[in-house]
Order: sequence, then C-alpha cells, then structure tokens
Amino acid sequence: MAQIEKITQQTDNRFVNLYHVQGKNRVGKPLNYYVASRAKTIEQMKLKTKVNRPDGVIIYSLYGEKRDKVILVKQYRVAIDDYIYEFPAGLVEENEDYHQAAIREMHEETGLDFQPIQVEECFEKPYFTTIGMTDESCASVYGYATGTISRQYMEESEEIEVVLADREEVARILREENVAIMCAFQLMHFLKNDDPFYFLK
Repeated sequence: MAQIEKITQQTDNRFVNLYHVQGKNRVGKPLNYYVASRAKTIEQMKLKTKVNRPDGVIIYSLYGEKRDKVILVKQYRVAIDDYIYEFPAGLVEENEDYHQAAIREMHEETGLDFQPIQVEECFEKPYFTTIGMTDESCASVYGYATGTISRQYMEESEEIEVVLADREEVARILREENVAIMCAFQLMHFLKNDDPFYFLK
C-alpha cells in the first residue's frame, strides 16, 4: 500500500480546493498526486479524517399525479463549456442532514417541494463520485415533488433549465445528450421499469 508523507494545499477557494499529495507508491518509488477536495483544509480531507461525510446530495425525484415523470436539470458546466443533464443536486451545509439538504436544494434549483421517502441505508449512503480525481462523495435521496417550477430561488451563478421528462424524453436524452453518469444509471431504471423505485424495495 502506498504511503503518504506530505500534503500541500495549492488553492484556497470556497467550494473546491486542489491538494498536492506526495509519498511513496507500493514499491517504494515517489508518489506525486493531485486531489480536488471540498475540504477547506488538509485536516478536513477524507484521507485525514477517514470519515465519509457526504459533501453533496443527489435527488432522484418523480413528479406528476401518475409519478410518470422524472425531474432533471439541464445545466451549463464550465468544465465542458456545454450543457449536461443531471439530477437536482447540491452541497450539504455544515451541520445539515442530507435529507434536509435535498429538500432545500430541490426548492432552490426548481421551486418545487420535495418529500423524501425512507429507504435502506445502503441505497442512500454517500458514495464517491470520481475517485481518480477527487475525494468528493454524495448521498442519494429519493422521493416525490409537487408544485410549480420557478427560477425565483436559483443562485445567479447557476444556469439551469428544469426538465420534467417522461420515458420518451428520457430515452431521447440518453441517446442524444450529455448526461452525468450518476444520473444516467438511474434514468435507465426509470426507462425500463414501470416502478422506477423498484430496486429500493
């Protein structure tokens, strides 16, 4: 197993930072690695705390009387200079439960009211997003949303279009559009099963 000997913080930003990790790999040769992290300091990084507290929350929500639509956001992302389809999502604030974060983020991004459902821990616990680049992890919250779409609560830095997608539109999105992988896998469940939450039971 590799040994970490030194960590240097490269940036000091509000939402994400870059850390230079140095040490030795499993055969004793120099290890040089860069990790992006939501941690504000070295001591808060998961490789230090060994605690997988979710940085963010991803919201898989159904909509409509028949619950036959899924709520997506089509969002501009600088990393690709293009739009990508994702689930509503956001950061979990300090001392905030991620279910509460899901309710708040859904309202901020879409204007909709979100009611989480209870599921077994294994379906919602935080999983790592892109471990080759970052220690970020996100919890998943499932449920149903009601109300009317509104842009009133959206942050000015966000460039988001809310999409209520039925199965036909989901199939088109998967074929033709940029889609975040965490969203794509769940959309395949939505597309292929009459009960999109069947795997939670």
